[in-house]
Amino acid sequence: MASAAAAAASATTSTNKTMLRVLIFPFFATSHIEPFTELAVRLVAAGPAVEATVAVTPANVPVVQSLLRRRGQPEHVKIATYPFPAVDGLPEGVENLSRATEADAWRIDAAALSEHLTRPAQEALARAQSPDAVVTDVHFAWNVRVAGELGVPCVAFSAIGAFSTLALHHLEREDVDNGDVDVATVPQFPGPSIRVPRAELPEFLRGRGRYSMISKIVPVEDCFCQAMNTSLELERQYCEMYMLHGYAKRAYFVGPLFSSSSPSHSPAGGVDDQQSPCIGWLDSKPGRSVVYLCFGSLTHVSDAQLHQLALGLEAAGKPFLWVVRDTGNWTPPEGWSERVGDRGLLVTAWAPQTAILGHPAVGAFVTHCGWNSVLETVMAGVPVLTWPMVFEQFITERLVTEVLGIGERLWPCGAGLRSTRHEEHEVVPAGDVARAVTAFMLPGGAGDAARSRVMDLAAKCRAAVAEGGSSHRDLRRLVDDLMEARAKKNCLA
Repeated sequence: MASAAAAAASATTSTNKTMLRVLIFPFFATSHIEPFTELAVRLVAAGPAVEATVAVTPANVPVVQSLLRRRGQPEHVKIATYPFPAVDGLPEGVENLSRATEADAWRIDAAALSEHLTRPAQEALARAQSPDAVVTDVHFAWNVRVAGELGVPCVAFSAIGAFSTLALHHLEREDVDNGDVDVATVPQFPGPSIRVPRAELPEFLRGRGRYSMISKIVPVEDCFCQAMNTSLELERQYCEMYMLHGYAKRAYFVGPLFSSSSPSHSPAGGVDDQQSPCIGWLDSKPGRSVVYLCFGSLTHVSDAQLHQLALGLEAAGKPFLWVVRDTGNWTPPEGWSERVGDRGLLVTAWAPQTAILGHPAVGAFVTHCGWNSVLETVMAGVPVLTWPMVFEQFITERLVTEVLGIGERLWPCGAGLRSTRHEEHEVVPAGDVARAVTAFMLPGGAGDAARSRVMDLAAKCRAAVAEGGSSHRDLRRLVDDLMEARAKKNCLA
């Protein structure tokens, strides 16, 4: 018996030594943890000898656990934890942007970008794990140096697409924080001219005196490679720009990456998609008749805007499913629920976004243009009305509306001031909401034209992630190249 146990232990040790062990560090937000966890699942599936460990702080463990449950608990995907840094003014246990108040969100961002606060715990975990490769979110610049000291490759993984990444990169080098510049044009960019009003630029581009984002994030050119949650089929000219112009030593386009059952609201999920009341309600509606609205896990919408949106949806007369992240003290207008009746469903709990978008009753998606939501709606073949609010979302909107043509702006140019600063963003009135929704859902109108294009993209993107597709090949190539790097390291040892 003892010899059998020893032999088993020896076999396990030998297996561990032959496994390519990858340690993955996502940023402190569900919208990043989800694709990073899905990347771990795909890496393990791409190679029989890959073990991927997702490293998160304790309060973020349930996010990863929920996603892994939905993916059947892959054997070689592990979870490791490190302590969240102590941040003055941040309540204990708040370690995710999705759980932070609007007033506290900047504290999480600051912690993520602070080498002094976050590096010690991440580095200690990396040294204890002794991985063969480190995959890092772009917020954690020090992981390039940590991986270098460990003698292993560092993979910079971007949770947004090539279009927005390159646009931000190019705009960073323009003088767009000059108060005299009302509209910034992305320089040296392929495709249509991309013009963004200064008010719609991310905060770091509007106030460069505060900090330079590029100086804080991972220097991709120093990494072993860049991997992106996109595909050649979706962003070909921008992916090719990455490869041809030396933005990274190597580039791998491995998306779209998301769980087929990813939650749109709750970080932990925990409800079977088909048991959700959303699905039962959708089952009662005609095909392509429902407008689905969700603004992601990071967006805070004012009570005044929620009020106008509710009235606009009522006036539009179309069936709608509306997910509201945090209603706070807001309640619908008096008598609204009775007037809307079964035509509308307001959801303030967990909602299975992928299943909703995949339901035949859904005809349009009002989205904030977060990258995960863009990928999900593309894969589902659902056209969009865009309502960006923060970060790079106004730039991603240009990809959706001006390059891909899979949707339209809900609030047309010149209708009012939009801004990444909530205090500047004017409230979109109910009448404008109703007009946009009604026009988009008209048979033979803009919505149908956008649907034709997005359904074509859906077929191409599904083929990309299938066996032998471009994204699947890039994923296999990434695993092969990491294994080759490990073999070279072992030869030199």
